[in-house]
Order: sequence, then structure tokens, then C-alpha cells
Amino acid sequence: MFSNRITQLFNIRYPIIQAGMVWASGWKLASAVSHAGGLGIIGAGSMYPDVLREHIKKCKTATTFPFAVNIPLLYPDIEKLIEIVIEEKVKIIFTSAGNPNTWTSVLKENGIIVVHVVSSSKFAIKAESAGCDAVVAEGFEAGGHNGREETTTMVLIPAVVSAVKIPVIAAGGIATGRQMLATMVMGAEAVQIGSKFVTSVEASSHNNFKNAVVSSKEGDTVLTMKQLTPVRLLKNNFYRKVEEAENRGASVEQLQELLGRARSKKGMFEGELEEGELEIGQVSSLLNEILPAAEIVKNIWNEFEEALINPIKKED
Repeated sequence: MFSNRITQLFNIRYPIIQAGMVWASGWKLASAVSHAGGLGIIGAGSMYPDVLREHIKKCKTATTFPFAVNIPLLYPDIEKLIEIVIEEKVKIIFTSAGNPNTWTSVLKENGIIVVHVVSSSKFAIKAESAGCDAVVAEGFEAGGHNGREETTTMVLIPAVVSAVKIPVIAAGGIATGRQMLATMVMGAEAVQIGSKFVTSVEASSHNNFKNAVVSSKEGDTVLTMKQLTPVRLLKNNFYRKVEEAENRGASVEQLQELLGRARSKKGMFEGELEEGELEIGQVSSLLNEILPAAEIVKNIWNEFEEALINPIKKED
């Protein structure tokens, strides 16, 4: 039986955490991951408050195992989201994209475990000072919104581990058990995985998007929109428009106008592959099939255990 500070903190079997991705992480995915022994997360970033409440209630019905909610701190109606997770007695909250000092104390006062996502040692120290129970250190290989520092996971994990005393969860460019073991050698106590679960059967992301992800190759993603909030995207027609605008020196306002409303929903949830925003990590080039979430958890853990015994992988 594997046990460390993270499995004990969350009361989970495996130190495998499914990221709270927008337009992908609903109750079906979260409950499936939690039921399989990991920690499933409902991604509130793409949900109206009443929709979040519905997903929490359905997740409670679908599994008796622990699950979490991810709340981006820059969400417009964040007060309503905080109120809902407290009312619904969600036990674990992952916060991201904002200052952890704003809401951590409120959540902690209500008996909630708080984890904050960071992209640098500086922000990890701030999260620890704010009272967070753990941090997710996310390298710039990750999909979705990203750190401006562009620090890779291989560099970020040992730096954050050295900077804080609370447990560190590794994220960014991780989809296999061997990658998980590598992060643990560097001091991480769990992994948070996004892209692999985006392509799961239970993810609410559109099948067009899932198929595009598993068909992608090395170099098909790029970190862009650094003037706004950096985001890693699959290259498509929308990305090329952004690239052209940035190359001609477009202002923040012009980029915001180009981004428009619901661009990520159009791409990831509705399956518009050319004009939609397709957020995904570099590790997409290693993904080649759509699997049930439980099978993903099982495969990662089995490979992790195999790597512990045979660190050097031998080709068949």
C-alpha cells in the first residue's frame, strides 16, 4: 500500500490527481478518477455557479471517494463559487490563477483542504505563507493557462521542493508512470495530469478535440498570448491569427478582441477545430488513444510500479 503526505492528506489510494481542465472536467470524469483511486477534480472555470452546484451534487451521488473542485481565483463571480463549495461541503479545493491570500483563510476556516497551483518558487512560498496545505508546481509544458517564466517541469519541481516545506504536486508534461516516478525522484509527492484525462472517455471535451489531441505530434503545441495570460494551444487557424496579430505588434485590447467570447468553448467543448481555442499540453504528442479514466489511472500506476523495479525501460 503506497502512502505519503499527499495520499494521507486527500485520503486517496494513488498519488494521481486529475487536473481541473475547463470544458473537460465535469462530474463524470472527476467521479471516475476518484472511484479508480486517484483524486478527481471538477473544473469550475468553465461553469456558471448553478452548473457547478449541479456537478458537485452529481459527483457526490456517483462516488463516495474524495474529490475536489478547482477554482480560478480570477473568476468573475468567485464569491458565488466559494459560497457554493462551502455550502456543499466540498472537502478539497484547488485554486489557481490569482493570489492565494484572497480566499485561502476563508476556505480553511470552513475546514477545507486548500492546494494552490504555481509556476515559480516565489509563488509557492506565497501559497505556503497563505496557509495552503500543498502546491501544484506546473511547468510550462502544461496545457491551458501557463506561467510567464516558461520554467520547465524538470527545473521547477526541485526548485519548489527546496523552497517550501508543504507537499509538492508535479504538473506539466506528465502522462505516464515513468514520468511520475521521475518527478518523485526530484521530490514531488504526487502528479497532476491534465492532457491525458482530456482524452478520456468520461471527459466532457468534444470527440473532435480528443481525436485532434491523440493525433498530434511533437511541435504541434505552442505557448502564446503572453501579453494577456499565456496559454498553450494546438496550432490551428485561430492560433495563426493570434500569431499574425502578435507579430505585427497588436495591443492587449486588439488581442482581447481577437480572442472574443467563448473561444475555448467553441474549440474544446463544441469541437470547432479551426476557429476554436484548443488548449492542451506538450505531452499530447505522447498520447495515442482514448481510454476510460479508470484504465488511465490503472495504467499509470502499473507503469510507475514497474519503473520502480526496472528503472531503465527496455524496448520490446
